[in-house]
Amino acid sequence: MSGTRVHGAPAGLAAVSYPTIGHFLEDGFLDPGIRSLFDGVKVAGPAVTVRIAGNDAFAMNRALLSLYPGAVLVVDMSGDHRHAPVGAVTAAAATSRGAAAVVVDGVATDILELRATGLPVFARGTSCLTTKRIHHALSDVNIPVMCGGVEVHPGDWVLGDDNGVIVLSPAALEGVLDRALASDAAEPALLARIAAGEPLETILAV
Repeated sequence: MSGTRVHGAPAGLAAVSYPTIGHFLEDGFLDPGIRSLFDGVKVAGPAVTVRIAGNDAFAMNRALLSLYPGAVLVVDMSGDHRHAPVGAVTAAAATSRGAAAVVVDGVATDILELRATGLPVFARGTSCLTTKRIHHALSDVNIPVMCGGVEVHPGDWVLGDDNGVIVLSPAALEGVLDRALASDAAEPALLARIAAGEPLETILAV
C-alpha cells in the first residue's frame, strides 16, 4: 500500500516529514507499539474518538456513524490489547464514510481484508479474538480518550505514517508546521555536504 491521505489539512501538511515534527515537540507522540499495519502510508485528519469498554462492539458501530470524509477514527480500548474492534466490516464501513484512517490502541483482525480496503489501520498487532455484540455503560463516542498514552480530543489532528502516529491540537500543529517545513527544506543541502565528503566537524552542531 502506498500514497498519502490528507484531507482538508493546513497548507504544507501533506509535504512535511512527520519525524521532523519530533525535532521540535515532545508531546503528542503515541506509544511506538501502535504502528501502521501496511507499508507506505501517510495520513492526516481530524479525530473522531470512541472509548470501548468491556468488549462492546456496538460502541464501534456508533463511532462509524459519526465519521465524515477525511476523519481519522481513534479507538481507546480501555487498556484491552486482546480484543480486536477493527476488522473487515469495520474497515469497509469506515471507508464508505470517507475516513482517512483508523488508529486503535489495541489490535485489529482480518488483516488480508483490511489490506484489500486500502484503509490505513494503525494498531499494536493482530488477533483472532474480537469484541462482542454487547453494550457497556462506560463506552462513549466523541469524548476525550487516551490512545497510546496521549489524550486525544475530537477534532485534534492525527498524523500517521510508517514511523508512527502523532496527535496535535490545531493550535499546536499551526505552531510547529512552518518550523518543520523549514527544517525539511534545509535537509537536502546538509545531506549533499555529507555525501560530498565535507568534514563532519564543519557540519554537525556539537
